[in-house]
Amino acid sequence: MSTATTISVRMYNVGFGDAFTVTVRNGDEVWRMLVDCGVHSQGRARPIRDSVQAIIADLTAAAPDHRPHLDVVVATHHHADHITGFACEEWEHVTVDEVWVPFVEDSTDADAQRIRGGQAEAANGLLALADRRINELNGHPKPAAVDQAHAFAMNAQGNAAATDRLLGRNQLGFATPHRVRFLPSKQETENQIAVERVGLVAHILGPPRDERFLKRMDPPSKQSWPFVRAGASTETGEDLTPLFHSRYITGNPVSDRLPAAKAELGLEKLVDDDNRLLRAASILENAVNNTSVFFVLDISGTRLLFPGDAQQGAWEHVLSDAGNVELVSDLALYKVGHHGSHNATPMRFVENDWKTTGYAMIPYGPVPRWAKTIPKKSLVDSLTTHHHTVIRADMAPVAVPGSVAVNGDIWTEVTLTPSSPGR
Repeated sequence: MSTATTISVRMYNVGFGDAFTVTVRNGDEVWRMLVDCGVHSQGRARPIRDSVQAIIADLTAAAPDHRPHLDVVVATHHHADHITGFACEEWEHVTVDEVWVPFVEDSTDADAQRIRGGQAEAANGLLALADRRINELNGHPKPAAVDQAHAFAMNAQGNAAATDRLLGRNQLGFATPHRVRFLPSKQETENQIAVERVGLVAHILGPPRDERFLKRMDPPSKQSWPFVRAGASTETGEDLTPLFHSRYITGNPVSDRLPAAKAELGLEKLVDDDNRLLRAASILENAVNNTSVFFVLDISGTRLLFPGDAQQGAWEHVLSDAGNVELVSDLALYKVGHHGSHNATPMRFVENDWKTTGYAMIPYGPVPRWAKTIPKKSLVDSLTTHHHTVIRADMAPVAVPGSVAVNGDIWTEVTLTPSSPGR
């Protein structure tokens, strides 16, 4: 008599960030994946090192030889709230077979380097501008737009040490050398990754490589971006092209009348640099989110969807393909994208495409400025209306023997079986 396969998805409560383990057991065979490990600087439930130590302790306790091991680590995208935990040196004692990252991290891919380089330049420029604005305030309260833009820029910078560990460079890595997959691959056959010993197939659905969608990952050359690049250039000491031609510049003292005339114009009402800074930061936030590795795990017919923080462009790409729509129509579990924010999960997906019932796990920790908007109330209500069990990291659910386990405020775990997926 064969032993039933079991699937456990554990959501660690890091705060405003993601850290999930997926464990598949089939008889004596065990396969483990970690999807992301990070937290936003302004939404920590606890220090990220504490969460890393909890994850590794659980992996150690579960290993027969007490040597922590992961078959796969997925870093869906380089936002700090998804990768910063990998900077912790404790990972040096964990064996990892493979790391999956978005193709934009591939230094040998021209498209990837253009996109990644543009995002890095924009993040650095935004941070320089935000820091300069904060210094100008000279201790006075920061305008909300500046504070939020600064947070976006910090998050977009990611974490260099974490990225080095994930890519196995600059003398950082895990206990042993590991393989890195840049996904999706240009070879379509490599975007279905099978693990036969546990009956698993990973379907890599994004980020899109289609030229129409690459633009959503690439910071634009117009709009607010010259403003951002000016900040980056000034920070590095580069010369800037003057705003005015030299014939319009005078070295003579300016008449007292000119400042008064300027004040009368009320230009501050027409051009708000703080809000322009925030708009630029929001564009960058969206661009990085749309680089997320977007994938479905299919374990003998039980499907789990992990979209990272994919937003409109990536979702449009996935749902434009009939095969993908079929794949996500029958889910046992959905990791809710981008912490339940308004610009992630399409309502079309909840109301029409996801046709079965299942679990929706929301990795969320309160951030004061987003308390009224994240998670989006209408999204949570719609998930509940469509008979999905919503589990939020910030609200400990009631344990259900055999289905939902709770370990204080450290983690919540859902257990599924292909024959009885809990839907």
